[in-house]
Amino acid sequence: MDPRWNIAADSSFGFACQVDERIAESMAIHTHGGTEPLVRGKDQVRKKLFLVWIVITLLVGCDRLTQTEVKRAAALTGGGNARLGRTDTRRYGCNTCHEIPGVPGARGLIGPPLTGIGQRYYIAGELSNTPDNLIRWIQHPKQVEAHTAMPEMGVTEQDSRDIAAYLYTLR
Repeated sequence: MDPRWNIAADSSFGFACQVDERIAESMAIHTHGGTEPLVRGKDQVRKKLFLVWIVITLLVGCDRLTQTEVKRAAALTGGGNARLGRTDTRRYGCNTCHEIPGVPGARGLIGPPLTGIGQRYYIAGELSNTPDNLIRWIQHPKQVEAHTAMPEMGVTEQDSRDIAAYLYTLR
């Protein structure tokens, strides 16, 4: 065979094939016509999207607040929105000090757990557990108990109603 036409003997062609093979690999198209890495990548994306879908479905499904509870809490607190109150507990940092059911990451150990607060007789150990007192306590704890460890967080009137509404849904 004529060495000029012997591609296998041409070392520069072998190097070119290696370079082309690397480029083809990064583009997920092989010189042999296969697209296995591309297909494998699509499968991985599909799996990740499926897992995201499951997580979102579970989070939405974990919204245990019924319409009846939300309405009852709104009437009890004079217009508080329990669904907003749950998110407000995170926004104002309540979750850093308190354990609050239904609030992701609320495993604080500084303040008391807020489980069943609606069934307790007293707030802060001295206030009767009424919606107005709870709203006042959430908004201005230092005005109620000057030496409390609970900080003033700048909670607005409406946000304190919303938080109280959520807390009254906890059992």
